[in-house]
Amino acid sequence: MAAGMGSYELRFDSGRMCLDLVATGVGAAEQLDGAHRLRAWLLGAGLVPPGAPLAGIDESWLGPFRELRGWVAQLMRGELSGRTAESALERINALAACAPPGVRAVRGEGGSLVRALSAVPDCGALLAAVARDAVELVTDPLARAGLRECEGDRCLRLYLDTSRGRRRRWCSSEVCGNRERVARHRRRAAAVAAGA
Repeated sequence: MAAGMGSYELRFDSGRMCLDLVATGVGAAEQLDGAHRLRAWLLGAGLVPPGAPLAGIDESWLGPFRELRGWVAQLMRGELSGRTAESALERINALAACAPPGVRAVRGEGGSLVRALSAVPDCGALLAAVARDAVELVTDPLARAGLRECEGDRCLRLYLDTSRGRRRRWCSSEVCGNRERVARHRRRAAAVAAGA
């Protein structure tokens, strides 16, 4: 799933909210380049339900979210490579110790129960929710075993492989997988043309 704004899209297909945050810093363009983009990411990641009041989000929230993104990336890449990322882990643990946003069930327009926030969330509460997701990922052996880095050419995205047999190679079959299939087809066509 992607949320388009501007010339690039926010993607929410990494399998975990914390990995989707890391993905906002992968590539040439900074995806959290304004309060409006952070708001779109918070909604797309499911941290806040649609219609939640987010009037408090401003440019001052960008730095803390980008810092958390860097720490999560360091921790996850460290886990994949066997390197220690203790300072990143300490920072994530400190954020995870804060209270995440409170939630409650309320009746929606059609009468069914929908999720709502108990109060307008502040930056620390939303950071805590993402940090807790990272802690849950690295402390759950089954989930941790599915952590991967995309094998796509020039792609550095991290994702959670939940496929049968855990043989997924790309962050997205539609994006990097398709690029690889197109590149393979071009190589075969060039080899055929060169042999003719």
